[in-house]
Amino acid sequence: MTSGDLVERLEAQHENQLPFIVYRKPNELKVTGLLQNSDQIFFTEEFTEQGFVFSPFDNSGRSVLIPLSQSERISCSHWDGLSKNENPKSLVSGDTNQAKEAHIKLVEKGVEAIKSGAFKKVVLSRKEEVTLSNNNPITILNHLLLAYKSAFVYCWYHPKVGLWLGATPETLIKKEGRRFSIMALAGTQNYDGTLEVTWKEKEKQEQQFVTDFIEDQLRPLVETYRISDTETVKAGNLVHLKTMISAQLKPDIILKDVIDGLHPTPAVCGLPKAEAQRFILDNENYNREYYSGFLGELNFETKVAPRSGRRNIENRAYAMKKNSSQLYVNLRCMQIKDKKGIIYIGGGVTESSISEVEWEETVSKSLVIRKVL
Repeated sequence: MTSGDLVERLEAQHENQLPFIVYRKPNELKVTGLLQNSDQIFFTEEFTEQGFVFSPFDNSGRSVLIPLSQSERISCSHWDGLSKNENPKSLVSGDTNQAKEAHIKLVEKGVEAIKSGAFKKVVLSRKEEVTLSNNNPITILNHLLLAYKSAFVYCWYHPKVGLWLGATPETLIKKEGRRFSIMALAGTQNYDGTLEVTWKEKEKQEQQFVTDFIEDQLRPLVETYRISDTETVKAGNLVHLKTMISAQLKPDIILKDVIDGLHPTPAVCGLPKAEAQRFILDNENYNREYYSGFLGELNFETKVAPRSGRRNIENRAYAMKKNSSQLYVNLRCMQIKDKKGIIYIGGGVTESSISEVEWEETVSKSLVIRKVL
């Protein structure tokens, strides 16, 4: 299938108000779509089904599933781009000064709570509305795919839930069989043409909080684990600190155990998790919905080449198939409602945070989406 054929199928699916997901994994060429054959809404609670999952930030909410068994899977080997490649024009809605003042007050309230001992870190966010001259999601998806090769780029639609697009740099979990890896991503600076940057103590501390939390949550669930060195990575117009944690699950541990322990991580919520999440839900004054939730392939069957050697011949059939789940944190994302684009952005707040700097960080992060609008 060509990318043009895929676009036609997606646009027909959207016009018929039927659910779909189309996505490309980081640093890959293949673009995959799942087209659900009815407008029924499916949920998953145990994460044992096969399909594409879309989960909210609030882990008391329900995770939506586009099931493989109820969908047609289509793909193209690479994305050529749309022939009419004009940028949709956008205009900021609302008072920017008012939005800035509100976010600064929110950050200051978060810092006060940290200093009073309520929690160590909290991730505070806001939404920014823009009026779109062209709200065709496939046009916007096209620009995201062309601009962000190293991100997980997607467009997700369900007529009973909404329409979301994004280009997220952050992996939550990659699991194949009992082996899995997790990314700890925190700290933000503007990309100035080099990865040789100096990180402030606040940013290093923020990253360490995330890594330590993941290690603490995983320890009772795994047989072995390994933590990589921390490195600076580029994501669009930004750079972040990244650490990878890889592990082997205990035989009796299932994916739901890992998700329950990790989501939402300190990279999108705070630490301790329960206290930070309560502060967010009580003080952000808007519903994040699926922003800073997670999404991705759930229990897809993958083929693994067996090891050569006589001892493995009997296990060849077993070794060829494994269940694989690849879940990503829903960052650098937007929601489309009618002619409005709603961009979601946030940043980690610690005791040393400066409210004006935190505001500027959200402005920089908003450019990931705004540059394609």
